Amino acid sequence: MNLDHIKRVYLLGIGGIGMSGLARYFKHLGCDVQGYDKTETELTQTLVAEGIPVTYVDDVSNLSPEFRVPSEETLLIFTPAIPKDLTLKNFLLEQGCHLYKRSEVLGIISASRFTIGVAGTHGKTTTSTMIAHVLKDSGYDCSAFLGGISTNYNTNVLYGDNNVVVVEADEYDRSFLTLHPNIAVVTSADADHLDIYGDERHLIESFELFLDRVVDGGTSIVKKGLPFTGTITYANESVCDAYAQNIRVTDGEFYFDYVSADLQLEDIHLGIPGLHNVENAVAAITVAKLLGIASDKIRRALTSFHGVKRRFEYIVREEGRVYIDDYAHHPEELRAFLSSMRKLYPSKKLTVVFQPHLFSRTRDFVDGFAEVLGMADTLYLMDIYPARELPIEGVTSAWLLDKIELADKRVVTPQELLSVVKETQPELIVTVGAGDIDRMVKPLKEIVLGHA
Repeated sequence: MNLDHIKRVYLLGIGGIGMSGLARYFKHLGCDVQGYDKTETELTQTLVAEGIPVTYVDDVSNLSPEFRVPSEETLLIFTPAIPKDLTLKNFLLEQGCHLYKRSEVLGIISASRFTIGVAGTHGKTTTSTMIAHVLKDSGYDCSAFLGGISTNYNTNVLYGDNNVVVVEADEYDRSFLTLHPNIAVVTSADADHLDIYGDERHLIESFELFLDRVVDGGTSIVKKGLPFTGTITYANESVCDAYAQNIRVTDGEFYFDYVSADLQLEDIHLGIPGLHNVENAVAAITVAKLLGIASDKIRRALTSFHGVKRRFEYIVREEGRVYIDDYAHHPEELRAFLSSMRKLYPSKKLTVVFQPHLFSRTRDFVDGFAEVLGMADTLYLMDIYPARELPIEGVTSAWLLDKIELADKRVVTPQELLSVVKETQPELIVTVGAGDIDRMVKPLKEIVLGHA
């Protein structure tokens, strides 16, 4: 496929964070871009406002005629998250059209560029966005395809004037194996997506294959302690090739020192909170130094980095009232997030609202979830968000709740949650999860601020 010939693009599942980035990219190139998604969201509404039509009805009559026949000028993209019986997808296949996975298109885009690929079962979105910001803010420049909405740029795709591209390399469905990175970063490899991989061994094998795809002369940067190695190891407060030490919180802000064999930077102020984000910053600094970016520019960029929406995002931050929203949906992500909350606010009672994501993930990691959620003082569990799955008998939020050793806990509906938060007025509350819990953010914000 020659992307230079493409004049029109249709995306099945356009509302996904990765798919919407591709939609914006091709719109930026001047293509006619349209798409389908099952549900209208804030993101699809934004795409429509940007001139990208979106339909929410799985009906061929909603498909413009020019997309219905094979053409070298037409690109059809789908995400593996869409159902196999989707009418639009099957119609296009019956017409002899070739449909490309999102990962295939991303691989084609990055094939001729200097690619920085950031992979990991968690941490990859913030780390790739942080790297992109350092490159942008320093004047080095880059394009970027991100797995979240950058707060600094209010988008998930960046356009640069050089040949460098930062890509969030997604392990789901082995998507990252389409890339040939010049620099590869692996932030984590905890067991996840076992509905795809079957077991942890096959997941680890996939990450090893990703590292094998680093081009000759390239560099791999791998978190210390993972069951595979890279050219460079990095960590928090653990001596290796590059690490953070003297991590501290001052007036609610994180500071740390960066140490490597050829560089030591002291008193770096990180613009976002979190122990895990200090570790992400170590990886970003290491990438920036490989590219020859000056230390003062790196330091300035990290201070001005405002993070990614739904990643440790402050919704309310006032005296006596704090509300933070986060995307964590795996036990280890939750552990990192809640540990950072305890470090930031050691004297405050912590109220956690969590929505489990996927029946299979809840089943596979129930003991891990139970242990970590016990770090809360008060816990409100919402029903499991099914995403692409059908229910699994016996796997419910009530089942998970029973395993959590905590006195103040309950399963709530959305309306019950709003009522109990209005009644109790918690001083420190967090919403956590990867499903549609983000729909609760606005009404909870109004309650926390005392406007509802």
